[in-house]
Amino acid sequence: MKVVLASNNAKKLKELGEILTPLGWELIAQGQLGVSECEEPHHTFVENALEKARHAARLTGLPALADDSGLCVAALGGAPGVQSARYAQSAADEPKSDARNNEKLLAELAGQSDRRAHFVSLIVFVRHADDPQPIIAEGEWHGEILTAERGTAGFGYDPLFYIRELDQTSAELPAAEKNRRSHRGQALARFVERLPSCR
Repeated sequence: MKVVLASNNAKKLKELGEILTPLGWELIAQGQLGVSECEEPHHTFVENALEKARHAARLTGLPALADDSGLCVAALGGAPGVQSARYAQSAADEPKSDARNNEKLLAELAGQSDRRAHFVSLIVFVRHADDPQPIIAEGEWHGEILTAERGTAGFGYDPLFYIRELDQTSAELPAAEKNRRSHRGQALARFVERLPSCR
């Protein structure tokens, strides 16, 4: 089954594709079908994920899968939250930058002793744009923010996100281990569990 991924993030496509391969799905990035990224005007992950999935389904006529995810830091009142990918942007047309986002996060947390944080992933699947019963699954991954980056794998805030029980950052984990433990991996596992009863 062809499913459009409501994202143009190549790393996200690869990560989701690896997890969903056993379903026999062909995941296609929306950009390959000429679909531009839609606005994400909402303050919650679930509303933005729904917006993205419906947008991609409406413009392609295909079932659509969207993931809205981000980092929530306790000392920052849940920020960067839904703004995680655009945290350091000073203008709407400025390119997104993992490096600048990480620099800003470290600056915001300078001198802060409470460095607890968690990643959130909201997965939404719609069979068509007006699907009255989208499949929604959520995952959380808890850790803390280091004072300097460690590791070269992953993307986004992975080099700063430290999992104490593993003594590793998300960017130091092998891909298969990260996929199993991560917020996105948890959300996708719950999503896959729901599929048989929702087809």
